[in-house]
Amino acid sequence: MSWSDLERLVVDAEASAQLQGVLRRCSSRNELLQTARRLGYRVTHTDLRQAWVQHLQDAEAQEISQPQPAAGTGH
Repeated sequence: MSWSDLERLVVDAEASAQLQGVLRRCSSRNELLQTARRLGYRVTHTDLRQAWVQHLQDAEAQEISQPQPAAGTGH
């Protein structure tokens, strides 16, 4: 259930500049979690860790799927 709350938080933050501002003021993961919980999102440290791992995997997959310029072409 908490993973779906993290997804909901992200969607809500993408749609609300005010929520983005509130979250940007958080200076640590703990503060982010406390703020999210105060706002009604049940997000855990594990959710944040899993989201970060997923982000890294997605970035790596995207990097691998992008064609690399040929050596010596000057690009």
